[in-house]
Amino acid sequence: MKITNPESIQESEKEFIDTINAELDWDTIEQMLLDKHNFAVQDDIEYKDGNLIVHNNEIAYKFEFEIKVPLSVIFNRNGECLSMSTARDDEDLENDEDLESPNPSTSQTPDVEPDKSKVEEMAVEIADLISEINNKE
Repeated sequence: MKITNPESIQESEKEFIDTINAELDWDTIEQMLLDKHNFAVQDDIEYKDGNLIVHNNEIAYKFEFEIKVPLSVIFNRNGECLSMSTARDDEDLENDEDLESPNPSTSQTPDVEPDKSKVEEMAVEIADLISEINNKE
C-alpha cells in the first residue's frame, strides 16, 4: 500500500541532489585532482548524474562528471611513445632539452639527411590530423 506519490519522492530527491551539486567547492575539487592525479581541469566540467548511495556502511553521495584534461604525448620519428602526461606544466616544455636545437659543435651529423619533401608531407599530414581533432571537439 503506497502512502505517497513516488514521482514526488523522486522529484524531491533530484532537487536535493541538485542543491548539493550547486554547493560543491570546485576550487578544492580541482586542487585535489591536481594533487592526486597530477592534472588540471580544462574547460567546463559537465555534470552527468548524482545519487544517494551507501558506501562502507554509511550514507554518501555519488556525483558523476565528465571533464576534459590536457593531454601531452611525446613520440619519436618511429612512432614510438616516449612520454604521456596529463599534467599542465608549460614550464616543462620551455625547459625540455629535447625541444632545444642541438649544438652543431657537439652533436653528430646523421649519415642520411631526411628528404625535405618527405618531411613536408609529414608536416602537412600532422596539420591535417590536428585539424580533424580540433573539429571533433
